[in-house]
This record gives sequence, C-alpha cells and structure tokens, in this order.
Amino acid sequence: MNNLYIITGPAGVGKSTISYKIAKNITKSALIEGDNIYSQVVGGYVSAWKEGNHLNIFWKICLDTIETYLSDGYDVIFNYIVTPKAFEMIKERFKEYNVKFIILMCDEETILKRDSERLEDCRMNERCITLLNNFKEYDFEEKYYLDTTDISADDVVKTIQEDNRFLIK
Repeated sequence: MNNLYIITGPAGVGKSTISYKIAKNITKSALIEGDNIYSQVVGGYVSAWKEGNHLNIFWKICLDTIETYLSDGYDVIFNYIVTPKAFEMIKERFKEYNVKFIILMCDEETILKRDSERLEDCRMNERCITLLNNFKEYDFEEKYYLDTTDISADDVVKTIQEDNRFLIK
C-alpha cells in the first residue's frame, strides 16, 4: 500500500525542504507543493487568508492529484498549511491509505530567521508568527507536532519516516 505524507506547519518552518528530502528518499514518489497549485490562479488571485480566496477549487485539485498518484503506485508527499477542517477532509478521503500527518513547528526566533533566508519576494515576515500562533491554537493531537528548532533537516526526515506516531488511524 502506498503512503501519503502530509507536511504542514506555519510559513517558514521548513515544509518544502523536508518534503523534498522525504521525496528523494523514496524510490517512486510525487512531491506536491500546495503553494504551487494555489498560485496557478492568476486572474482573480486572492491570498489564501483573505475573503474571496479560491481554497475550494485548490483543495479539489490537490485531493484529486494526490489520489491519482497514490492509485498509480506512488508515495505522495504533500505540503501546505492544513487547517483542522482540511485535515478532516484529507482523513476521510484517504482512509484506505497509510497517511502520516506531521505539523512542523519551531520557536519564533528560528522561524523568522528561516523566513529571512528565503528569496525576498517569498518572505512572509510577521505572517509566519501569525501562522505559528494559529497552529498552537488548533485542536490537533499533540502526537502530530514535531519541533524542529534544534534538529537538523536530515534528523527531521528520519523521524518522520521512522516514527509511526504520525500515522492517522
């Protein structure tokens, strides 16, 4: 059975870096960057956190794409900001698969440092802290959280791949 890795957390926490490293470790994998799908909309683009956004079509495209890869024998690594509502959608849609759900977190100083290392037009600045606080307030089980403040990217990847606590049952 194929595996689905859902990597989430606030902007700047390292979702893209970790997701890419996981995908590289798997023989037959597909990496789906949620930001890339969300930004496919050009005319009528609205930021995801603003009213009038296009999250409904975004999630339809993401879930269908994930399912297409899984059904064709790929392990899928998907990263994006996943709210509790989206988590329930994912859980229901992929209950026939092994799904690991990981919320990457770190302290404020680290997230701002990581964000500052991005290309200037990709920086989220204070939005990182807003999202960090949102994830602290969400009602996710504690087992899904992984603090990456003092852990190397390779150790984060190893933990995600080896630790079954992240499995959605």
